[in-house]
Amino acid sequence: MATVIIRYWAAAKEAAGTAEEVIEAATLAAALDAIVAARRDGERLRAVLSRSSFLVDGVSVGRSMAGDQVLHDGAEVEVLPAFAGGLR
Repeated sequence: MATVIIRYWAAAKEAAGTAEEVIEAATLAAALDAIVAARRDGERLRAVLSRSSFLVDGVSVGRSMAGDQVLHDGAEVEVLPAFAGGLR
């Protein structure tokens, strides 16, 4: 398990209720599950995540690869929701 920083932007920040947080997770998929589970209104954040793209240490990681993306201690995950009506 790795300790990672999750940074939220725009609608993801609003849905998460914070700009960033530190969590423990082994993979990107596990991190996304953990941040949803940690919230009373997790379904709202889950909806935003389903329309978001992700950067892990500055490298784009698609949702289909989230289960395979192993995280290391100190990794920085950025949650980038669709901007300007993209990803419909």
